[in-house]
Amino acid sequence: MATIKPRHPADLGLGGLEALAEFVAPTAPITVAVLPRRLDNLGFVSMSDRVASNDVEADYRARCEEIAAELRQRPYIDEVTVACTETHTCSHCGLRWEELTADEAADDSTNQDEHSVEGEPVCCCEAIDAFRTERGIPALQRDGAA
Repeated sequence: MATIKPRHPADLGLGGLEALAEFVAPTAPITVAVLPRRLDNLGFVSMSDRVASNDVEADYRARCEEIAAELRQRPYIDEVTVACTETHTCSHCGLRWEELTADEAADDSTNQDEHSVEGEPVCCCEAIDAFRTERGIPALQRDGAA
């Protein structure tokens, strides 16, 4: 998060308007969220964060600290803080990690089958298979399976 105390139009990216517009600086500071680009954003190629980094969380934190250091050098930036949010992803498919609740596991409209239990992942068959194997739960029957 960066707190901006703009003093000039250029502080907000509005340079070149001085002849056309009057700038009235806000009386209170403005706080904005500054988000890092994805680790896999190399400009010319896209790949998974896990391919681009051996330690995704540490590399995102380092990128955020680099952004914060750059912002702190700007005269109109009053304060910068780095706050990291943790997002768990599936090691099989890379999607956000989500699990069935007890109610969802008991509901035929949201569970996979009669063997679904609370805590079972919902993102991909590979994650469900691994979860069930670890707990001795019968495997998920896929369409066409006997």
